[in-house]
Amino acid sequence: MSGQYSSEPMLDMFIFETTQNIELLEQSILTSEKSSCYTPEAINEIFRIMHTIKGSSAMMLFNEISSLAHCIEDLFFFLREQKPQDIDCSALSDLVFEGIDFIKVELEKIKAGDPSDGEASILNSNIKEFLALLKKSTPSINDIQKPSSNKKQQYYITHENIIPSSKRNAFKATIYFEEGCEMENIRAYTVIHNLKEYTEDVYSIPHDIIDDDSSVQSIREQGFKIFVKVDKTYEEMFKLLNQTIFLKDLELIQLENDEEFKQFEKSTRIVIEDREIKIPQLRDTGDKGHKEQADSHLAQQSIISVNVAKLDKLMDLVGEMVIAEAMVTQNPDLKGLELENFQKAARQLRKITSELQDSVMSIRMVPLSTTFQRMHRIVRDMCKKLGKEVRLELIGEQTEVDKNIIEHISDPLMHLIRNSIDHGIEAVEDREALGKSRIGIVTLEAKNAGSDVLVIIKDDGKGLNKEKILKRARDNGVLSKSESEMTDKEIYSLIFLPGFSTKDSITEFSGRGVGMDVVTKNIETVGGTVSVDSVEGTGTTITLKIPLTLAIIDGMNIRVGNSRYTIPTISIKESFRPQERDIIHDPDGNEMIMVRGQCYPILRLHELYGVKTDVREFVQGILIMVEMDDKSICIFADELLGQQQVVVKALPNYIKNVAKKIGGLAGCTLLGDGNISLILDINALIGVLRNKG
Repeated sequence: MSGQYSSEPMLDMFIFETTQNIELLEQSILTSEKSSCYTPEAINEIFRIMHTIKGSSAMMLFNEISSLAHCIEDLFFFLREQKPQDIDCSALSDLVFEGIDFIKVELEKIKAGDPSDGEASILNSNIKEFLALLKKSTPSINDIQKPSSNKKQQYYITHENIIPSSKRNAFKATIYFEEGCEMENIRAYTVIHNLKEYTEDVYSIPHDIIDDDSSVQSIREQGFKIFVKVDKTYEEMFKLLNQTIFLKDLELIQLENDEEFKQFEKSTRIVIEDREIKIPQLRDTGDKGHKEQADSHLAQQSIISVNVAKLDKLMDLVGEMVIAEAMVTQNPDLKGLELENFQKAARQLRKITSELQDSVMSIRMVPLSTTFQRMHRIVRDMCKKLGKEVRLELIGEQTEVDKNIIEHISDPLMHLIRNSIDHGIEAVEDREALGKSRIGIVTLEAKNAGSDVLVIIKDDGKGLNKEKILKRARDNGVLSKSESEMTDKEIYSLIFLPGFSTKDSITEFSGRGVGMDVVTKNIETVGGTVSVDSVEGTGTTITLKIPLTLAIIDGMNIRVGNSRYTIPTISIKESFRPQERDIIHDPDGNEMIMVRGQCYPILRLHELYGVKTDVREFVQGILIMVEMDDKSICIFADELLGQQQVVVKALPNYIKNVAKKIGGLAGCTLLGDGNISLILDINALIGVLRNKG
């Protein structure tokens, strides 16, 4: 349980590294399946990853994860050393994927602070049975080929008087970790913990690697020195230490006699009892030979890991600074004053603030590649389950979005990919009968579009059937206007309505409506939209339009009575003062305006939000035409106050509950003069007007 640990950084590092290793493992298996079977390189990589997970989870007392990783490590050790010819690669992949899923579930429990209480005994038994079958069909395991010492020595960094193998050989090892890997003392602890499996005679410099903060710097500059006496040959010891994660450099010397070893034995001793390290004091006598080399390497360090919470805090502070800058430069006390030097300084401040904001935004940006790559696993599992053949093509996976947004779009993407395979792509026989390729193609594409990112999910399946969708909509009573007036896109968009589909609809029209309203809700949470287009018999395209970031937006401030509102600049097409003759009314009495031969509905904000204002005639105020997803309306306000970068703040709960009933509000912000402005949600306002109509 996570409650056992007093050192949170250790737990955070364990979660971070294990998650990364699991992702690498998953990609390695998927790549191996595509290339028919496991290459020696893939087997080595999987063995190394499982060895790392085994050691780190044992150190953190997650014994079930450790035992499972140990079983998989044993399996891949056999594959690496014996190289059996007849392997059921599909069954092997299934076994490892089951193990990966188990570890994922346990990691989620650990993150949530719950006990890691899953049992891996059944999985362990399955892996051991698989290994036993392999051993039966493979020649004796004792015939493992060992490389000659002459050949092996070319890889050694230093080499002093290697003596033939004997019981209880003494070694001195110096380990240098990669720059920027962070928490070197924890990694050093892991090495000691792994050696504990083989011997009690382990001593190290620096000595107090957990409690002494200076040990990190010492390891970075001088390396981590280990003195060990163990029943292993030089080659075996080198191979064991060479598996250390983030290893940059390894020096291994076999000691000629026990004298050097004994002098350290007298002065210090590491005793490992579960997680505790009890170490008497020892003066660091490590040599300084690598000090200059380490310093030069530190100078080359270019990438560091930063906690996301720190970036969130930095983003908040930049947001507050943007508000403070506006409050200084737009202070009401400055009205009517000619302050040339002040304005010059204010422009410079605005420039620096803008650059700092852009820099912080870029730090938070994360490529979609990791999220996209995860979809390969979804495709693989669905194909095995449904007996279909589908290839996933990724385009633009290096496109970047804010980290918070990535967390919100991962689940919708999984849902859409599953639907494309399950209900869009036809069975192999059906595709061949239609003259299509037996392998269906699902394309996942990302591309930038101004301040938004478009994520497109496209398949070459059977597409959507308009007539069946309309019939379903009629039966459910969800049609908002006559069928003849609806465009194809509007008909297809009906599948996103809550409760639109039931189990019956799976046979009626590819079943794409099941749970699609959940996708819409998740995307709308981050200010995005979902649209769908389809050609029956050819395929379906679903487009997610999501903002690059949520924190700071360019906005146009408007006034209605004494109230202030902010419209995202990206949504504004134009603003104008209308002529009375341009105003028309539809048969239901709704106000509309004719602009260049096009008719647009008008939304009076003062009526929607019950704001008192003297400006009620259109010729006295101003109309702002806004657009979202090819739908446009004109918002009527008293006047424009000007453009400004605004920091999006969440509405307080007591206002949010009221705002939900009325609709159209995305958040609030603080203006330069101290007033609060409500940020308008254009998509919701268009919905309000359509429902009203």
